[in-house]
Amino acid sequence: MPGMKAHVWVMPKRTVLDPQGQAIQHALASLGFAEVKEVRQGKFFVLELNGATRDAAEKQVEKMAREILANPVIEEFRYEIVE
Repeated sequence: MPGMKAHVWVMPKRTVLDPQGQAIQHALASLGFAEVKEVRQGKFFVLELNGATRDAAEKQVEKMAREILANPVIEEFRYEIVE
């Protein structure tokens, strides 16, 4: 069975302060990019999966993201399976 990849994006929830994003936004403003109003910094993961059906891969990736890759108290995630 051919392998698949999963792309997982993890971002701070909108209700959570993002000091790293704020620091980046201030740095951009100081360099003349004043049109950047807000920056949210997150994480991006590429997972290579072997031997899983698409349905099984989705369930596994959701579980990995919820339990390991993201902190559900302060972060949200989304993912896609790429064949």
